[in-house]
Amino acid sequence: MSWGETTRPGARRAREWVAALIGLAAANAAEITTQEGTALRDALVREASRPAKTVWRPALLYLAELHGQSVLPATGFFKYPYESLGPGYMGGRVFGHWDLTHERLDTVRASPAHVRNQIRNELAGQQADGMIPGLVSFNVTGHPGLVEANATRQPTWKPFKGFPPLWVFAVDAYVLQTSDPAILAECLEAARKQIGWFEAKRSLPGGGFYYLDATTGPWESGVDEGVRFDERPASAAACVDASAHVFLLYDHAARWSRKLQQPAAEWEAKANALRDFIRAELWDAATGFFYDHWTVRRPARRHLAFEGMWPVVVGAATPEQAQRVIDEHLLNPQEFFTPHPIATVARSDPKFELRMWRGPAWNCMTYWAARGCVRYDRGDAARQLLEQALDATAAEFARSRTLWEFYHPMRGEPTVLHRKPAQNMPCRDYVGHNPLFAMTDLWRQTGGQP
Repeated sequence: MSWGETTRPGARRAREWVAALIGLAAANAAEITTQEGTALRDALVREASRPAKTVWRPALLYLAELHGQSVLPATGFFKYPYESLGPGYMGGRVFGHWDLTHERLDTVRASPAHVRNQIRNELAGQQADGMIPGLVSFNVTGHPGLVEANATRQPTWKPFKGFPPLWVFAVDAYVLQTSDPAILAECLEAARKQIGWFEAKRSLPGGGFYYLDATTGPWESGVDEGVRFDERPASAAACVDASAHVFLLYDHAARWSRKLQQPAAEWEAKANALRDFIRAELWDAATGFFYDHWTVRRPARRHLAFEGMWPVVVGAATPEQAQRVIDEHLLNPQEFFTPHPIATVARSDPKFELRMWRGPAWNCMTYWAARGCVRYDRGDAARQLLEQALDATAAEFARSRTLWEFYHPMRGEPTVLHRKPAQNMPCRDYVGHNPLFAMTDLWRQTGGQP
């Protein structure tokens, strides 16, 4: 029986939601300010009709509308219309960071050209020293408290503050979708320059890399006020996330170089050395998890934070290490496998609380956890994580009719969660941390059935 033919009461209610949301999309068409946004919205509406659980479709259709509203006219160094973090973000019109990678992975099947344009918009801002801007903001419509704000429509950013270089995943997704490797040459050049910046600004003599979170700040890892940094090291030390992310850059530089028939030995050697460092120096065999270098051998200072999964996500873990992270932690209901997975701090950890990155679930991180599972041939685990997160998101959407920046890990009300004093609850209508189309697609790939 097809979705349109089913007569179950829950399915009828979902169909009513779909009809209402299609009407909402038409009513809100004036809020989409670019032709590109309208085209993206329409393409995502079509993708939402692909096989999936019926109860997920209302949230997917709503997300399609939000994506469309988030595409804004080209300005500054952006040659193409750019996609912001979402119409509900408290900071106004902001572009970039790992949110942009989530948006590109979410839309690559519906509109590969949109993803290509966002890649080029992002790389157009790369500085001479190799740093790619993280959050790029606009004062005219942005948040007045932003440090980098000015009085023009020109994009501005912190020229010393990096961010997790997950953009390379979006490039891979685009090439896979289009079978067009032409973009790789410009992306390889940008990756080489960004590697140079990390090596000059964030490397450590003893091995590994760090984010500014481990020193005096500002928050650079994307995990603002994360529990790992409540007690910072006396001096810069290797961070598990930064080290894994730079491994990701080395690995992609090597692979792209081979594909373009360019020398790859330098990048292969650096990837191998950093992988060995992560496996040996950031791994604790007793607990079966990865930690920062300043806590890994100090149990009293260690905390089970989700960032310990990054070596699995990027492929730096051994198969044995990866299986332990998945089975003992990601799928553990007392730790990260909460009713809405994944918790950003394990439920069993004394630092767990209902505040931003210190416990609540972020759908984007569930997606990365699932990708890590797939990398190590654990499609079963990926499917469990994705299905439980999508079920919880759909249930919350039916209740509050919005997509939240982050969610209650126990499926409680998002309004009771804490964020930051300026806005002490998660943002509504947030696109950048809700790659629901990508999550649904990966769920299908791992054997998910409607």
